[in-house]
Amino acid sequence: MTDEIEHNSSRKNLLKETAIGIVKRLREKSFSALFAGGCVRDMLMGSVPEDYDIATDARPDDIINIFKRTVPVGIHYGVILVIENGFEFEVATFRSDGTYTDGRHPDTVTFCDVRGDALRRDFTINGMFYDPIDDKHFDYVGGRDDLKAHLVRAIGDPSERFNEDRLRMIRAVRFACRFDYKIEDQTAEAIKKLYEKILTVSMERIRDELRKILTGPNPHTGIKMMDDLNLLNEILPEVTAMKGVRQPENYHPEGDVFTHTLLTLSKLVDNRKAADSGFGKLTALSLSKGWELAMAVLLHDIGKPVTFEVADRIRFNNHDNIGAKMAEKICERLRMSNAEKERITWLVKRHLYLRHAQQMRISKLKRLFAHEGYPELAELYKVDSLASTGDLEDYNFCQNMFEELQEEEIKPEPLITGNDLIALGLKPGPIFSKILDAIKDDQLEQKITTKEEALKRAKELVSIESS
Repeated sequence: MTDEIEHNSSRKNLLKETAIGIVKRLREKSFSALFAGGCVRDMLMGSVPEDYDIATDARPDDIINIFKRTVPVGIHYGVILVIENGFEFEVATFRSDGTYTDGRHPDTVTFCDVRGDALRRDFTINGMFYDPIDDKHFDYVGGRDDLKAHLVRAIGDPSERFNEDRLRMIRAVRFACRFDYKIEDQTAEAIKKLYEKILTVSMERIRDELRKILTGPNPHTGIKMMDDLNLLNEILPEVTAMKGVRQPENYHPEGDVFTHTLLTLSKLVDNRKAADSGFGKLTALSLSKGWELAMAVLLHDIGKPVTFEVADRIRFNNHDNIGAKMAEKICERLRMSNAEKERITWLVKRHLYLRHAQQMRISKLKRLFAHEGYPELAELYKVDSLASTGDLEDYNFCQNMFEELQEEEIKPEPLITGNDLIALGLKPGPIFSKILDAIKDDQLEQKITTKEEALKRAKELVSIESS
């Protein structure tokens, strides 16, 4: 762990020194050059930036001529990718933007000075510049004041900023929940008026912002904020449908399904902090795929509104299976990969699976432990339980067993294969899988441990199937 921390620190130092070197090279050629945007914000907040953007009065052709390795990623907008020491830096010419017909890109750009460049950016906290050579800040939009006030404020007219790029409405939420800031009133009101335009943004871009919110430090705050600003119902109406859906108080004293979901997301944050502290193999494994797990947490109860009924008590029969089908459609709508979709729907479908784990056959548990998604499933079950009854008895039982078992106990080499069944005179067919599954269960239960015992058991099973 110490070596990893030292490596990351060394890498970040090299990243910063390389960025400063790019600024120096531009200065040597008589151009102005400054750190810009998020890296300046992060430094003022006391954080070490993960990347550095550089703004300059050098034109794109100048940048290409000065540096050996460049990629013209956005040359029409004055943006060149400079590659130094294995790092990539966006180096952009100061510019002001024309109209945005497509709600994403400016139709025209005009190269300008640093002040003009600041005025075309999204939020005040992202609109500042820093001179790393002379240690001077340039703030033309009140970004430092808003950092102190913990505000996310659009630069200039909020409606203009959001009409230029509608995704900025979700980005406002992302920055607010990332830093635990408030969205400034006029900025929030503009979102409430323009929220219907969010679906003019591509689903891929919306998905990527949602990913950052759900894997950030305050996903529950982000989802609640999106709901308050009318964005959530546009993007995920299945989630807003959970609002007001009552639950049995003895199982869910926390409130309705939406309240429970937000609380479950907040419990996920607590578990992330535990993982950062090195707590448990299971937690660390499950959080290595934070996006799929977080989406499954958000969607695990979306089947409840459509299955709500009052019989002897409030019930949501089959909500896990119905919810999985709904989750699959959501994943497709958000243009997720097949692997992401399969994992999320698998988690939603099985989110109740660990109930009564102590009464399960050991073979069933071992098969579950062998699934690569098990750590995430256990974490989902844990946060779901913490957000309702708080009963972790089944979770703890499974966690203890999972951590104690060796890999070969969970995924033992098969004692026999289909070829062995053919050698017994069987013809390949559906009976093969039945016999091999039964023998695997016996092996996991440690009822049989050798090939000879497995072959004997196979013959018995053949006789049973044939009778």
